[in-house]
Amino acid sequence: MSKADKRERKIRENIKNVSLEEFEWLINKYGTLKFGGNHPIACIGDTRYAFKRKNPVDYHYVKDVLEFIDRLEY
Repeated sequence: MSKADKRERKIRENIKNVSLEEFEWLINKYGTLKFGGNHPIACIGDTRYAFKRKNPVDYHYVKDVLEFIDRLEY
């Protein structure tokens, strides 16, 4: 298992305590981040998702992004 896989697994196992750095790393692994306006936008596949930059990240943002990623892989 690679370091990236371990890092992602750590996020998936504890979505209620994810740092902003880890969250943005996860988004960049599967898509891109676009900054501008009030909130950054996570672009994963065809999905665009605005989130609030806060440390630690609110768990519902992490949960939603993980759902978008899981939809990409299937």
